[in-house]
Amino acid sequence: MAATVFDKMVQFFKDDEWKFRQLEDRPILQMGFSGRNGAWMCYAQAKNEQQRFIFYSVLEAKAPPEKRSAVAEFLTRANYGLVLGNFELDYSDGEIRYKTSIDVEGGDLTHEMIKTMVYTNVLMMDKYLPGIMSVVYGNVPPEQAIAAVEGR
Repeated sequence: MAATVFDKMVQFFKDDEWKFRQLEDRPILQMGFSGRNGAWMCYAQAKNEQQRFIFYSVLEAKAPPEKRSAVAEFLTRANYGLVLGNFELDYSDGEIRYKTSIDVEGGDLTHEMIKTMVYTNVLMMDKYLPGIMSVVYGNVPPEQAIAAVEGR
């Protein structure tokens, strides 16, 4: 029997020595990650039927209602030109996350594909985290925060 997306996902995180836990009986793993600029929770999700792997980095800090427009602008500016993944903002509760995903229907999900999705994700969250925090807590205008992060 061929390994499912979930099986391959679990094997990747075991092989790569990540500490994780499965959420209930769902095909979702939860793990923490610490980068240079902060720490956050990550979620790896398998959609076996659709043959999709999705990885999220989710910040604990939420954008307060009065900052959501500025954060949305920052994330939109950050998303422009990104090739793998994107930032998302839940306007209802202020949750900020980065998502990478891959659909492998008709193909095979490999260790390298998962590695690319996971490490692109956490590196992008780590890169943009100081800018996000400066907009949320430092009253830095989104355009100025992006310029600082992207070195412009």
